[in-house]
Amino acid sequence: MDKARGMLGAVAEMFDLPADVVAGLPRVELIGSRQLYLETHTGLLSYSPEQIDANTPHGVLRVGGENLTLLAMTGGELRLGGHIRTVEWVDHAG
Repeated sequence: MDKARGMLGAVAEMFDLPADVVAGLPRVELIGSRQLYLETHTGLLSYSPEQIDANTPHGVLRVGGENLTLLAMTGGELRLGGHIRTVEWVDHAG
C-alpha cells in the first residue's frame, strides 16, 4: 500500500497535479455556510431539509443544517445549498 501511495505521489509530481486528484480522493469546498461543493461522490444515501448524506469511495459525507437543497448533481459532483451548520465524515454504516 505504501508503494502505491509513493507511486501516486510521483505521478502527481511528474505531471504537476494535486496528489488528491490523482488518488481519486473526495474534494469538499464550503462557501461560507450557504453552499457546499463535493467532487467524487457515488450517490446520495439520504436527503432531507435537515440532513444530506453523500456516499464517496472513502466514506460518507454528512451535511446538517436548515433548508438544505440539492442545487446541482452530476455523476461525480454535487452542489448543496441552504444554511449549513455541520459537515462531518462518518463510516459507511452511518
